[in-house]
Amino acid sequence: MEKKFWLFKSESLAYSLDDLFNEDDQTAEWDGVRNYQVRNFMRDEMKVGDAVLFYHRNAKPTAVVGTATLVGESYPYVTAWDPKAKYYDPKASPDNPIWLVVDIKAHTKFSRPVTLAEIKGNPVFADMLLIRKGMRLSVQPVSQTDYDRIVELGG
Repeated sequence: MEKKFWLFKSESLAYSLDDLFNEDDQTAEWDGVRNYQVRNFMRDEMKVGDAVLFYHRNAKPTAVVGTATLVGESYPYVTAWDPKAKYYDPKASPDNPIWLVVDIKAHTKFSRPVTLAEIKGNPVFADMLLIRKGMRLSVQPVSQTDYDRIVELGG
């Protein structure tokens, strides 16, 4: 399988790249997904070894701040069928899990954030989903070229 590249958006106050670096083994579940297209990416396309750009949204500045690596393929998000859980879904069950998680591991923290304004202002990123009007997916594919350019800009 060919390695794929992704951008994962996170609310920096809820869960930041620093939080990921502070986890045991710098590894965590990527949870809370409630979008069928993103769920399908997780289920059908994400594989161990895929590369992730870690993006802080609703931050100042909004930016890509580092990278992570996919270290676990998708599996059921068991709290989705727990009525006491934050992301409970009454339609989900062990027989019909609906929602999935993947495991990621912190890889690098950029020496400087690559801001959304910088990405929007650079014509080499014109085709990135991140800057398309109306594109609100919390997880989205990225080309290897755009991934490499952003990593280079981040130092």
